[in-house]
Amino acid sequence: MKVFHGLALAAATAVMTVGLGVPPALAAPPSNDVYASAEVIPAIPFTTTLDTTEATTDADDAELNVCGAPAMDASVWYSFTATGDEAYIADASASDYSAGVFVATGAPGAFTVLACGPGGAMWQATAGETYWIVVIDDQQDGGGNGGSMSLVVDVAPPPPTLEVTVNPTGRFDARTGIATISGTLLCSEDAEVAFLEAQLTQRVGRLLIRGFGATGVVCDGTAQPWSVDIFGDNGLFKGGKAASVTFSIACGTAFCSEYFAEQTIQLKGKR
Repeated sequence: MKVFHGLALAAATAVMTVGLGVPPALAAPPSNDVYASAEVIPAIPFTTTLDTTEATTDADDAELNVCGAPAMDASVWYSFTATGDEAYIADASASDYSAGVFVATGAPGAFTVLACGPGGAMWQATAGETYWIVVIDDQQDGGGNGGSMSLVVDVAPPPPTLEVTVNPTGRFDARTGIATISGTLLCSEDAEVAFLEAQLTQRVGRLLIRGFGATGVVCDGTAQPWSVDIFGDNGLFKGGKAASVTFSIACGTAFCSEYFAEQTIQLKGKR
C-alpha cells in the first residue's frame, strides 16, 4: 500500500505541475561552448570528458574550417598557454562520436589555424603562446549532435626508433633474373606503421636494368631479418655489382623516423 501511495502522490504532483504551467527544465550548452568562455587547460597532461550533445555552432567555428571538415557541429573550446618550445598533441579519438580537432592562434576574425584533423591534431608550440583547441562533431558518422567527448592534450611522443642494415652481398637467380637483397631492421614497439623499400640498378651490356621491391616489417624492439625480391623492369639481373637505394620509415602517433642509404651490392650465385 505504501508503494501505491507513493506512485499516486507522484502522479498527482505531476498533474499539479502541468496544471500550474511550470515549464520543464531545459538542458544547457557546456560552459565552454563558445570562444569567449573557453576552458583554460591548467597543466599538461590534460584529460577530460564532456557531454557535448547541447553544444552549439557559431561563426567563430566556421572561421576555423580551413581544412574542409564536413560540419562544425557541437563545438567546445579550450585554451592552452605553452610553457616550452615543444610539440603537442590533442587527441579526441576516444569520443563516442566522430570528433575533429582544430588548433589555432589569434582571435575571432583573425584566427590562424595551425593544425586540424579527424580524431586529433598535432602542432609545434612556442613557449608563452596561447593556443585555442576546439573539438567539433564533424558528422562523418552520419548524424547526431555531439555526444560523450573525450580529450587528451599532452606533449607529443618522440618518433619510433629505427635502425636498418643492408648486406653488402645479394643473390640473383640466373633463370628468372630476380635479385634478392637483405639485411636487418629494428623498430621500436611504439611504431604504428613501418615498411622498407629497395631499388636496384645494374649495368648489363648496353642496358641499365632497374627494379623495385618492398616489404612490411615487424616492430617489436628487436633486430629482425628482412629480404626483398627485385624484378628487373626492363631485363634480367646478372652477377656482379649493382647500385642499391634502400628506404625505410617507421611512424608513431606523432612523428616518423626515416632511413635512407645508397650503396653498391655484389650479386652472386643462385638462390
